[in-house]
Amino acid sequence: MATTRTARTAWEGNLVDGKGQVTFASSGIGEYPVSWPARAEAPNGKTSPEELIAAAHSACFSMALSHGLTGAGTPPTTLDTQADVTFQPGTGITGIHLTVTGVVPGLDEAGFVKAAEDAKANCPVSQALTGTTITLTANLAG
Repeated sequence: MATTRTARTAWEGNLVDGKGQVTFASSGIGEYPVSWPARAEAPNGKTSPEELIAAAHSACFSMALSHGLTGAGTPPTTLDTQADVTFQPGTGITGIHLTVTGVVPGLDEAGFVKAAEDAKANCPVSQALTGTTITLTANLAG
């Protein structure tokens, strides 16, 4: 069964001086302020489209990696994933770097890296962002 999730943004004013409010309508988890300075300079307590993409990508990648590892018989104990989305004003999003550290009993470093590369290539958010360079650093913890 297909699902649809909805977010809304109400924007007031021009790009540089304006401001907006992103609402997570499907989940009802809240409203978050967004602005051009938060996107192109310092966040100052506001979010940006790139931070929202980073959140989606880190969550999707973690789910895909967990699923792949479990399917291979080595379910993870923990996965800690960070997504860094780089935005260059005037150019756009110039890249995404995923960093994952996992605790996966019974799996060696090479196997973990291979599983992480597969998750990077196949998670639905990665596939939706194919126009962007996505890089990965994957390591087993301790």
